[in-house]
Formats: sequence, structure tokens, C-alpha cells
Amino acid sequence: MGGAQAQSPGLRVPLLESPMLGENKAGQDDIVTITDSKTVDVVDDSNQLILQGGAQVRRADVILKGDRITYERELGRIRSEGHARLLQEGNLFTGEEIEYNVNTESGEFLGPIYSFADGSSGRADFADMLDRNHLRLFNATFASCPCPDPSWYLAAERVDIYDDENEGIARNAKVYVGDIPVFWSPYFTFPLRQEKKTGFLTPTFSYSSRSGADIIAPYFINLAPNYDATLTPRWLSKRGLMLGGEFRYLQPTYSGQLTAAYLPRDKHFNNQKRWTYGITHRHQLGSLFGFNFGFNLNWNKASDGNYFRDLDDLEVTEADRTYLNQSATLTFSGHQYWSGFLRWQQYQGLHDLNLNSETPGAGVYRQYERKPELLIRGARYDWGGFDLSTVNTLTRFEFPKFPAELNGAHFYWPKNRGHSRYDGTRLSSYSTVSYPIVRPGWYITPKLGLHFSHYETDWYRDLPNGGFWPQSGRGVARDRAQSRTLPIFSVDSGMTFERETTFFGKPSRQTLEPRLYYLYIPFRDQSGIPVYDTSVSQFGFGTAFTENRYSGGWDRINNANRLTLGLTTRWLDANSGLERLALQVAQSFSFEPQKVTLSNNEQLANNRSEFLASLSARLTDKLNTEAALQYDPYEKKIAQSSVSLRWNPKRLTSLSLSYRYQRDPLLNESGGIYSYQLPSKENLIVAGQWPITAKVNAVGRFDYSFKERRSTQSVAGIEYRSNCCWSARVLFQRYAVAQEKTNSRVFFQLELNGLGALGSDPMKTIRDSIPGYESTEVPVPVRSTFERYE
Repeated sequence: MGGAQAQSPGLRVPLLESPMLGENKAGQDDIVTITDSKTVDVVDDSNQLILQGGAQVRRADVILKGDRITYERELGRIRSEGHARLLQEGNLFTGEEIEYNVNTESGEFLGPIYSFADGSSGRADFADMLDRNHLRLFNATFASCPCPDPSWYLAAERVDIYDDENEGIARNAKVYVGDIPVFWSPYFTFPLRQEKKTGFLTPTFSYSSRSGADIIAPYFINLAPNYDATLTPRWLSKRGLMLGGEFRYLQPTYSGQLTAAYLPRDKHFNNQKRWTYGITHRHQLGSLFGFNFGFNLNWNKASDGNYFRDLDDLEVTEADRTYLNQSATLTFSGHQYWSGFLRWQQYQGLHDLNLNSETPGAGVYRQYERKPELLIRGARYDWGGFDLSTVNTLTRFEFPKFPAELNGAHFYWPKNRGHSRYDGTRLSSYSTVSYPIVRPGWYITPKLGLHFSHYETDWYRDLPNGGFWPQSGRGVARDRAQSRTLPIFSVDSGMTFERETTFFGKPSRQTLEPRLYYLYIPFRDQSGIPVYDTSVSQFGFGTAFTENRYSGGWDRINNANRLTLGLTTRWLDANSGLERLALQVAQSFSFEPQKVTLSNNEQLANNRSEFLASLSARLTDKLNTEAALQYDPYEKKIAQSSVSLRWNPKRLTSLSLSYRYQRDPLLNESGGIYSYQLPSKENLIVAGQWPITAKVNAVGRFDYSFKERRSTQSVAGIEYRSNCCWSARVLFQRYAVAQEKTNSRVFFQLELNGLGALGSDPMKTIRDSIPGYESTEVPVPVRSTFERYE
């Protein structure tokens, strides 16, 4: 069995030259100097020197001490007896007798106790230093932990240490935790330093309700400093044996990685084969005509939509993953003010079909693909005080055709065309000119823009969404070619007032920051223009001061004669500048009704927008709170709200409480919700990290959905860390991967500092789940080879 570090460092490009300062190398200075002793005897015609009484001999890279030292100058052999001590580049050997040859840099040690510059240590019955690179230990112990009394150690009949290869090889080896053997291997390899090394990475094991026992034994292959590969055999008790792999590469002009996994027969999935692969490549192609060109490839595919829910080491934040991206992009930039890209982009859907009962004919499970898309962007700032910009895109949109069979259900389309939405091409251009006037305490920025769009649309007859062939004689005919031109005018302005005051008795500076934003866009009838990649933006502080209430593309541009008012006030600590309290409010007022809609069912905006308010307070250095409110003045109801509180009284101690509410969406005539609305939610989240004893810490999180009347995520765990050398973690997690599916996992990890970790690593889950989590690990400083210079 072999071992390698659990996490290899990143790839690096080989350098032809290294101008950095270096340490003294062998042969640079072979002058041996006698620095101290009570007596010196010269024998054998001055070839042999005998030093006694606190004797020591030095060379540029070696120091040897002892009660008695015999030095044979011609052979370069030095023997130290009684309290022998050898220090070589930060590595220290002590024992009763040491023999060392300064010419061959080899030696023998009787009963040595050793401590290496990297912090590892141990003892042996006998040690043989074969050369500068190779040390052989017999009946030895070895521990990578820098503690005086390590909690774990490796014991073996023979240990070979190869410094240049960063490898230790132990034969007939046992790993002891305390005095209890926990692992044995006839052949065991381990890294000496935190560098890449070929060998087995630490196996991981876990248990989940959907896959059963999960054992992974990755094998890392260090092909070169800028190439490496990892093979990952994996066994899942409920599913079967699968193989995964990863290949990484790095060159001065390109880099990337290839990943893949294959399960030939999934016992828990009708014995079907499951697989996935991913390709990521970034390439600098060079310069031409003053432009710097690059190429990016991001191509991912899976055998089925449930692959990542069933087989991936899925995090809660990825449980609602709905698409796999498949794109190839040619980029260009660097020619004064111009940049852009040419991209081909398509998707593989991974939707949870239980989340929506609508048929695929409504297109809810897929989205338009760009085949291809060309974008050219230009910008120039402070040109005589003016800022100019232009964004131009030419995109061919194609909607995936539905096959005759989809996820076990059959859907038939007229004349077997498989179309569920219309395809088309869109040319879009938006150019703006603004004149920012910025003065101390105030600013005003008028801006004028012109948006032009042209559509060439393939209308299809008899589609479920109501599309028709043009001039078909059925329904309303639609023009294949359509254009739209709209001017956009806005003025953004603001002021900042300050005054000296106090905050809970402490000197503070308060600011008052009013902001006014006016927007005018004339009305254009856009009901006949297709919708490819546009949706309604959710109103909030991030969208209150923007031009268009529609996000994504520009398939819809709202008419506007609107004024948005905002006000922010802050309390800043007078000494540190730390923000203690911030209060922000905003609301928009329309002087004409909103006429542009995304669909016939869309609810039109009222003359007054929802009222926005937010509060952020750092009441003490240990207590933070945030609150946000969105109030509908017409319905007289809260549309959205959130409150959070975090208490961090000391290191490794934190508690957080948050509440989120989103009102029920409006229903359309058929009883469904409008597509532009967010689904209703009411969630409570409690999370924390708390020390139980000086060495034991508890972590936990509980998410509860009042709407679903269930917990959407539960995390509970214990961390134990000794004074040094080792730690252990047990973590239980249960989370929703779909509306009607949950997954439970149990993590157990035993981490031996310097050797690796046994079990599955729960740290990413802990960091993602616990706000403000602090690692219990105390970093060990890197030791210099000169740290113990004598």
C-alpha cells in the first residue's frame, strides 16, 4: 500500500532559470574548521586529530559535536563519541556515537534520536546515511508531528527516506495512535513535505441514504511539475463499482483539466450505466492586428438528469443544479477600447421534474441555446469629460427539440417536428454617452443611450405556446423580420453630508446620502417581438436604480417616466472608520403607467413601487444584525423580508439566526403562477459553532421551511483536536436534493498531522453550512533550515 498527501499543491510551470537566493550546496565550501575543544592531539603525521572535552567541528553545511571527536583529514571521516550531535541543514541527530564522512556526505548513527527541519522526528536502533539524499533507519519510529510527545507515530522495521524525491518508504509498518496500533502495511509510502508525490491518496469513506457505504481510494500520479493525474476507484454498496479520473495540465500559454467518471451498472437505477465528463481548457492564442486572442472551452455532460443527485459528492448549494454548461468561446481584447467574444453555447438540462407539473411543451425544462453568439464591446472614459460605451450582439437562438420520449413520458408534436418554441436571430446594439460631474460632496451624471434591435424569427404553426407560421391563415400572422429603436435618457445624482456625533456613547461620524435617479424611455409596442432570454427582474436595491425592469437580453424594454428616491445614513467609528450602523430606504414613482409586458398574463407595475428598507448594525464588536423589508403599499402587505443575527463572543464560538419570507405569488387564470414571480418561502435557519471543552467543539445547522413543513437541511457534528498532532470529526447531514427526495450522509474523519486524514472530509460542508465558522486548526509555521543554527 502507498500513501501520498491528501491535497496536492497546484501545478506550476517549469522555470528555465531561478534567480532566487539559495542555500549552500555540497562542494561549495569543503573546508573543515575546528571551533572548540579542551585538548587537541595530533597523530599519524598530522593526518588524524583527536579532540576531547566539548569538541566540535564545523563545515559550511555541517556541525558535529561530542565529548570526543576523531577526525581523519585524508579520508574526511569524523567520529563523535559521547553526547554526539550532528546538525546538517536544520536536521539534527543525537546519540552516543556518530560517524560522518564530510567528503561523501555519508555516515552511521548508533541509537540516534532525530529531528528534521520540517518538524518530523523519531528514533531508531541504527541509522545509515548512504548519501546526501538517502537515509535508512532500522527499527525506527517516525512522526510528522512537531510535538515533543507525539500522539501518533509510525513504527517500522526499516524506513528509507529520500529527500529529493520527497518520499519515505516504510516496510512492515504500523501506525500507532497513543500506544494503540490502528493500521498495518507491509509496504507504506508517505510524503516528507507538502509537495506533490505519486502514490495513493488517503482513502475516504462515508455513508449516504441514497448510495449506501461509499469508499474512495484515489491514486495520484505526479507526471511533472505542470502535469498530474488522479485515478479514483469508488465503491458504493447500493450501486456498484465505478471509476473516476482527473488530468490537469499547465503551460505558459494554456491550462485546463479533464474529468470523467463511469459506473457500468447502477444496481439502484435499473442496472443502467451512469457516466459524466467535463473538459475545461483556457488558451492564450497570441496577438493579431493589435488584439489579444484567447480560447475557452467548458464542456460538461452526464448520462442522465439525476446523476449529480445520486452519485456526485453533492453540496446543498448545488442540490438545485438545473443545467450543465457546454460552451466554446473565442475572446479578443486589448486593442485600445474594444473587446468581445464569439461563443457557441448549449446546455444539458438536469431539472427535477417533480418541481413543476407543466408539460415540456411549455418549455420549462429547457432554455434557448446560442449557436452562435458574437459580442463586440467598446468603451472610452473621460474623453473630454464624456464616457462612451457600446455593446453589440448578434445571436442565433435555437430551442432544443423534444424527443418522442422524455424521462419516461411520451409527448407528440404536430408532424413530428419536435418544436416547442420558435428559433430566430437577434441583432442588438446599445450605445450610451454620459457626462459625470463629480465634486466634493455631490455628483450628477446625465446619460443618453440609443437601443436598436432587429429580429429574424422562424415562426412555427400549431405550437403549444401559440406560435404560427407567418401568413398561415390561422390565428394572427407575425412578421418574420422586426426592428425596434428606443432612446433611453437618465440622470443619476446624489449628495453626501457628514456630521460628528456619538454612537452608544462613542465618538462617531454620521453621513446622510440622498440619491435621485430619473429615467425616461418612450413606449413602443413590443408584443410581437419574441422572447429568447429575458425575464422580469425582482425589485430590490440592486434593481431600483437600473434602466430596465427586464433582465437578461433586451427582448423587452419597459417604458418609463420614473423617479427613484433613495436615502442612506451611516454611523462610522471616528477612530477606526468601522461602519457601526447603516440604514437605507428607497422607492420609485412613475408618472405614467407601465405598458410593456413580458406576457399577456404579467401583472403591470403600479405607479408606486414597493417600499424598500434595510438595516445593518454592528452593535458591538461581537454582535451583528441585518434586516431587510420590501412592503407593497397597494396590497398593504410585506412582499419580502429577512432578518439575521450573528453573535461571535470569542474564537471558535458563534451563533447565527436568520429568517426569510417571500409572499405567495399571484395566480393566473389557469391556477398557475406567473413565470416572473419568485415562489413563496418562509424559512428559519439556526447555525452555530460552540466549544464544549478546550478540545471539543460542536457545530450544527437547522433549516426549516414553514411552507413545506419540513427541514430542508440538518447538520450536526463534533470536532476534537488534541494539543497537536491529530484531530477527529464526526458530522451528520441531511438535506433535500429535490422536492420529494432527501439524502443523508455521515462523515467521519481522523486527521494525523503530516500523514493525512482517514475518512471523508467534511470541512467544505462545515464551512458552507456554518456562517462565520473558524477552523480549529492552529497553523504550524514553516521552519527554516537555519532556525536551529548552532
